[in-house]
Amino acid sequence: VDAFPICLDTQDPEEIIRIVKMIAPTFGGINLEDIAAPNCFMIEERLRAELSIPVMHDDQWGAATVTLAGLINALALRGLAKEDARVVVNGVGAAGVAIGRLLLEYGITNIIFCDSKGIIHAGRTDLTKEKKELLGGSALAPEEGLLADALVGTHVFIGVSKAGALTSDMVGTMAERPIIFGLANPTPEIMPDVAREAGAFIIATGRSDFPNQINNSLVFPGAFQGMLRGNIPQFSNTVFVSIAKALAVSVESPTPEKILPSMFDKGVVELVSKTVQGL
Repeated sequence: VDAFPICLDTQDPEEIIRIVKMIAPTFGGINLEDIAAPNCFMIEERLRAELSIPVMHDDQWGAATVTLAGLINALALRGLAKEDARVVVNGVGAAGVAIGRLLLEYGITNIIFCDSKGIIHAGRTDLTKEKKELLGGSALAPEEGLLADALVGTHVFIGVSKAGALTSDMVGTMAERPIIFGLANPTPEIMPDVAREAGAFIIATGRSDFPNQINNSLVFPGAFQGMLRGNIPQFSNTVFVSIAKALAVSVESPTPEKILPSMFDKGVVELVSKTVQGL
């Protein structure tokens, strides 16, 4: 896929939408990048509805798809069915919302979502539309509390929040052999050595110098190639879940240190592309 960046000197959502719509006839697809929540949700939703070419906000769906792919293999190694997995997602911005949506779409529904104020629960009056959606999709009915309260007895922590948000004491309260995805960059919610000492079974981060890097580049090149070759009009959650499953299956004999293919694996783009074309 031939691509090049176009930087817009504006933070105004309506102006971003207007500019992208004006330049869209030049392109076969649009990959949005580095747009913060909550504007990213509205901008992507509008552009998908108002354009005839595929639009994808990579910070949302690239991160979410690779996270789901890694989690599929992590749960298999842990011997835990998706229906039984209890998950905490900390951080409900662009990536956190997309991760939540894909987990629910895949069938992982026992999820507690946390933001900077603590557990997202029905008694809060400050919830955005997206947070209400995720809360409604979860099979759990969490009560008021902080991240530490949410983690007790859970199997999986997925952090898209800030450095140091997860402590070794918190990991110690989770279920046996917990799965830790600390995706804050450049410093994760908990460093891998600290998480491992606290009993973590599988650890993933967003960094290339640790095993199990959650890297968006596993998704978007092949995803766009597949959409264009398959003449598929628009992205959907089904597309991203299918890519996640394909990435997970592509790892031969997964181990706790290897739950995802490498971003340097030349076969990944074609794998993702063919997966999308086959939908």
